[in-house]
Amino acid sequence: MTIRAQGLTKRYGDRTVVDDLTFTVEPGTITGFLGPNGAGKSTTMRMLLGLDTPTAGRATLGGRSYAAHPAPLTEAGALLEAKAVHPGRTAFHHLMALAHTHGIPRSRVEHVLALTGLTDIAGRRVKGFSLGMGQRLGIAAALIGDPATVILDEPVNGLDPEGVLWIRTLLKSLAREGRTVLISSHLMSETAQTADRLVVIGRGRLLADTTVADLVRTSGAAYVHVVTPEADRLRGLLPASCDLAADAPDTLHVRGLTAQDIGRIAAAHALPLHELTPRTASLEQAFMDLTQETVEYQATAPVTRTGVAA
Repeated sequence: MTIRAQGLTKRYGDRTVVDDLTFTVEPGTITGFLGPNGAGKSTTMRMLLGLDTPTAGRATLGGRSYAAHPAPLTEAGALLEAKAVHPGRTAFHHLMALAHTHGIPRSRVEHVLALTGLTDIAGRRVKGFSLGMGQRLGIAAALIGDPATVILDEPVNGLDPEGVLWIRTLLKSLAREGRTVLISSHLMSETAQTADRLVVIGRGRLLADTTVADLVRTSGAAYVHVVTPEADRLRGLLPASCDLAADAPDTLHVRGLTAQDIGRIAAAHALPLHELTPRTASLEQAFMDLTQETVEYQATAPVTRTGVAA
């Protein structure tokens, strides 16, 4: 089931939170939904699920709005706020209450409890759950209807390393089954290991709709690390359009040329090269470069007792 956001806009008074946002999430892929705090990710997800009404534009799941589906839990499962559970209910009764709304059998409740590792504590009241246990319950609720589309806001929040590996494996298995998976996260390293595609927004506007590999490859943080005793001479032979930096007399960091280009120039002028290594950016660095102009909450560097920024 394809997710489509078409010209989505959301305003609160004179403040625009989501601004003419258009993107598509296809089945069989995990799409990471990224952006700085305040970028409009949660508001966008709420509009996809019909919890917020767009000021303009349209959000559809499988060609129609979430509310238009006769059995929405079987079409799209979502985790937006794991703590949105009555604290006096047990995990089992919370899931059974959801199941009753759609005629979902008890066997499915038992299945998602086992899938999320909650079987042994299914009879405990939710108010005693840790953050990670609550997160697992939220994921179980999202999967209760065996949905074709899964939308999760910060799914690894509060999970221990075993839990992070579990959710990564689960999401990949859902995508392999042909489901549509959209996840938001602030953990770039985890997103790099999990997502196939990325939708990046800043201040409510689309900044990128691409693959993880392409975003990292085109990042300005990527460069070629060159070590040569003839660094000054090589510098003079490289095109003026290159961005050059150096952290040692025999080292150049070259942006704007490939390692092959640099190697050909060096070979043509008989310059020895001791190292010629492409250095790709991490997803975190690529994300920071892309969104640096859209960060709303800028922290200042901490100051030490000597008055110098750390």
